[in-house]
Amino acid sequence: MKVSVVTVVYNSERTISDCIDSVINQDYENIEYIIIDGNSTDQTTEIIKSYQNKVERFVSEKDQGMYHALNKGFKLATGEVIGLLHSDDIFADSHVISKIAHTFEDHNLHAVYGDLVYVNKGNTDQIIRYWKAGNYREGLFLYGWMPPHPTFYARKSVYDKFGYFNTQLECAADYELLLRLIHKYKIKIHYLPEVLIRMRVGGQSNASLHNRLKAYAEDRQAWKMNQLKPHVYTSVLKPLRKILQFNFNNRRVNLA
Repeated sequence: MKVSVVTVVYNSERTISDCIDSVINQDYENIEYIIIDGNSTDQTTEIIKSYQNKVERFVSEKDQGMYHALNKGFKLATGEVIGLLHSDDIFADSHVISKIAHTFEDHNLHAVYGDLVYVNKGNTDQIIRYWKAGNYREGLFLYGWMPPHPTFYARKSVYDKFGYFNTQLECAADYELLLRLIHKYKIKIHYLPEVLIRMRVGGQSNASLHNRLKAYAEDRQAWKMNQLKPHVYTSVLKPLRKILQFNFNNRRVNLA
């Protein structure tokens, strides 16, 4: 089974090498790695080109934002299964793609997801927040649940049938996509109960209070786009779920 991994990048010269290394160091051999660059103005493209023998597809051109770029990468993918790795992120270990691929082989599944940890920008062993996704049961989206999107790997046929990221949304297209695929169309998913991704703290939707409020508004819009009706408390429960994910003692945790 070929697994396509897509990285979207823009001016990430400080982290892109870690990201690429974590892909090429995976022990699963049948990986197609695609990098979509939005015309970076720093040394990002030069760094990527130094890995030219390890990257199957590299596109560098102006795009219309992260979700537009992800759609571009997903549509270029030729793997049976597609997932993403953000340019600031790394896989938790060298076995992640093997575990995902073997899960697809052992089950009649549409998608697989797991846990994610937010880590210190300068020290990826220092966990700030642990997103333990847990098993899904129908209706959980109504109670503020969603899986960590960077851990979500789905069959290409799912995207071909139900669509890709909705680029009308600037902050919550990942939430809308998962809401649509899992809650609306009820694709068959499987939970891997372990950390798959280490994500450096930060991100577009959390960059400011304005962006956070915008993301909440887009969350509500996602339900309307799909002709779905949330509970009155759904939009409140979603951020409340995050509180228990934080490591208030700021302890150093080794995931190896």
